[in-house]
Amino acid sequence: MSSKYAGYMGKVMMVDLSTEAISEYPWSDEQRELYLGGKIMAARILCDHLTGKETAFSEENWVVISTGPLTGTGAPSSARFNISALSPQTGILASSNCGGSFGFHLKKAGYDALILKGKCQGRKWLEINEDQFIFHDCNDLWGTRVSQCQEMLTQLVGKKKFGKLCIGPAGENLVKYAAVISDERAAGRTGMGAVLGWKGLKAITVTGNKTVPIYDKEKTSAWCKKWFAYLQKHPLTGNQLPKVGTAGLVSSMQMRGLLSTKNYSAGQYEHFEDVSGERLAEEFNITNKGCLTCPIRCARTVKVHGKTVKGPELETLGLLGGNICNNDLQKILDWNEQLDDLGMDTISTANTIAWAMEANEKGLWDNGLHFGQLDELSDVFEDIAHRRGIGNELAEGSKRLSQKYGGKEFAMHSKGLELAAYEPRRAVGQGLGYAVSNRGGCHLNGGYLVILEGLGLNVDAQTPKAKADFTMLFQDLMETISASGQCLFTSYAFFPAFLLTKPNGIITQTVNMAAPHVGGAVRLINKCPRVAALHLPVFHHTKMIKLATGMYMDFGKYIQIGERGYTMERYINCKFGISSANDKLPKRLTDVPQDPNEPKTKIPLETMKKTYYAARGWDKNGIPTEATLRRLKIK
Repeated sequence: MSSKYAGYMGKVMMVDLSTEAISEYPWSDEQRELYLGGKIMAARILCDHLTGKETAFSEENWVVISTGPLTGTGAPSSARFNISALSPQTGILASSNCGGSFGFHLKKAGYDALILKGKCQGRKWLEINEDQFIFHDCNDLWGTRVSQCQEMLTQLVGKKKFGKLCIGPAGENLVKYAAVISDERAAGRTGMGAVLGWKGLKAITVTGNKTVPIYDKEKTSAWCKKWFAYLQKHPLTGNQLPKVGTAGLVSSMQMRGLLSTKNYSAGQYEHFEDVSGERLAEEFNITNKGCLTCPIRCARTVKVHGKTVKGPELETLGLLGGNICNNDLQKILDWNEQLDDLGMDTISTANTIAWAMEANEKGLWDNGLHFGQLDELSDVFEDIAHRRGIGNELAEGSKRLSQKYGGKEFAMHSKGLELAAYEPRRAVGQGLGYAVSNRGGCHLNGGYLVILEGLGLNVDAQTPKAKADFTMLFQDLMETISASGQCLFTSYAFFPAFLLTKPNGIITQTVNMAAPHVGGAVRLINKCPRVAALHLPVFHHTKMIKLATGMYMDFGKYIQIGERGYTMERYINCKFGISSANDKLPKRLTDVPQDPNEPKTKIPLETMKKTYYAARGWDKNGIPTEATLRRLKIK
């Protein structure tokens, strides 16, 4: 279905893996205005399909691979694509975002999204060349690691420039936290690789020569130039991320007690400098890399076994560092490359290993894993990916292991998805975000309030005041950024530079002191977004959509699209039994102070949840009300 709006290719394709039939899925301009694209578009499609009876490993579990309207327009950091489906980790709606080139090439082929339903008859890979959809038997592809698979796909397709995504052995063997890889980037979280593995789909390639339409080319180009310059001058996107990448946060987190250590039993690691971003940059980094159209270029490149590969980011450094009591940075580089090649999420892998180490230490499960004793860990990763020995159990993740062996209080997950590397007892708003996040223990889907609570600004990290309202606002903003096809790092520049470069300045100190007292004002914007019918000078996203697509956009409409997407995901999850009872964290975080001498260093979750539900228009059980669903045009 063609579109009057630029930025879209106008086609969403349904691929029936069972019959290999291809058809167009209807998607209107009214839906584009309401849901924009990406993960919100996917949520609408799945909301119309899912009943609450489906399971992750079933033919009824549709997989939606979607782009945003800015993908392919040249907007900063706009090469992202999204994969949504039911998760084998959580049993509820999952979305996983990726910076590989697949989304860009999908639009070059003429498509905004693919919907995969059914299950392959045998093991297949799918080749898309504009109007041609060709299923191939996997033959030698099945059983390969990610790097080998992508090399073979290059030979099979016969082109240098094309989009590709694939799974590794972990996906083939249904490891609950298996990833989907595109180039060197991973749709790592929520087990989408296992869903493709169950469906028998090893890989998809896509090629095409179509041009993404742009509404006002001249003004779009000028705005992009201005935006690029703004990002490159900003202290976060122009200095910290290019210099040390996300890895640079290790030292900041250590200083503020936010660095997960020994399975989140502490927030500081005595050997943090050995696994810091500064050391990575000084001793191991070869050069910086970035995704298509990215001025930030936060990725590191390192040498592993003689190969130049993508280096580890913060989550990998933190969780395979202090969280398992490892200060050997070279080991982390090796493991990062190994896990990517196996097609396995480093966050859930590391958290599951940390839980197993503590379970062994406490006598709950004799598994041979010990904090700080790491020589055999590479073999354990291989065993997980191939489901051999204890690897077969570790492949199930920390939630299921704790249900079997005990130790639920230190199984660091929410809704079955393991937490990111931020220890939240020193950032209680981040703790709230982990608990209420639609996909489980995700720092980004949780709103990333830690950027207010010490990693950007210095708002009181222990107070619950205003945290629920800020969490909602940040979640909705990032929801729409993802739906547009852009990287969430572009949101870092939302904070005026002087607030970061002058932390002791009067204005910055005033902002930090005032933030806990402006919850009412933030809620007014959340409840009545039309009061913000304007373009903010520090938020270039809204004007970019208007110039590139021709669709009217302002800040208020932008955050309301995000609210619609976030509540719709919650509405879907409620079909599968999610309620307030599932918005929880392990007792280690809610009942045990990080510092025994500071009782406030734990998360007052229930207090913040009540405020959060009220702010969102959900009832006391965390269920969106009928009035909210109608207001947001979800029903």
